[in-house]
Amino acid sequence: MSVGQDTAAERPAGLRARKKQRTRDDLMRAALELFTTQGYEATTVDEIADAVEVSQRTFFRYFASKEDVAFGVASLMEGQFVEQLRLRPAGEDPILAMRRAVACAWELMGETIEEVAPVELVMRAYRMIESTPALLSAALRRGSETEDEIVGIIAAREHLDVESDPRPRVAVAAVCGVMRMAGRVWGQPGHETSVEALAALTETYLDALTPSLTGPWLGAREPRTGRRVCRDDVPVG
Repeated sequence: MSVGQDTAAERPAGLRARKKQRTRDDLMRAALELFTTQGYEATTVDEIADAVEVSQRTFFRYFASKEDVAFGVASLMEGQFVEQLRLRPAGEDPILAMRRAVACAWELMGETIEEVAPVELVMRAYRMIESTPALLSAALRRGSETEDEIVGIIAAREHLDVESDPRPRVAVAAVCGVMRMAGRVWGQPGHETSVEALAALTETYLDALTPSLTGPWLGAREPRTGRRVCRDDVPVG
């Protein structure tokens, strides 16, 4: 087969891939619009499919459930973070590796997120998840699953057994907790609605992680004594 024939054969596959990606993006955007305007519980899969003019069967080719599409944008970011973490040099310490993986993920995902949906819509969807009990519960479950995957990556990098060494779980819990906090702050009214603003806020919080966990805090009112204070030590009256 000639080079020209090879190129021609590859084009349909490329076009099909782009068309599938557009359909997936359209479904996510339509779902977020419906969820944030009429409510998650009130929205059906049929309504999401109808908004994109595809069948319910087509919807389920891309998403396993209504919950799955609600977390579509978050899943993109989490997947990119995990991928970037796997690519970090072995010599980096765990916190630094996760810190840089987050920065790389945001850099690569900024345009992708904006192609899926306007950032203002993504922010409204974030608030919707935080205020919907079923989705908040799902977010905690999905976050725990992602953290377990990251713990496995960190443990493998450091050649540690997570069952006997708590450090991978502690480090991952700290970093993921900071990222969740940055997302909550970003999602509050009055904050700049841009991917760049969320990325910068996340980096600021991560930069504060290590110094916040070591040494005395400047805001401490009393000096550290090293003596353990128990309830019986507290003066009465």
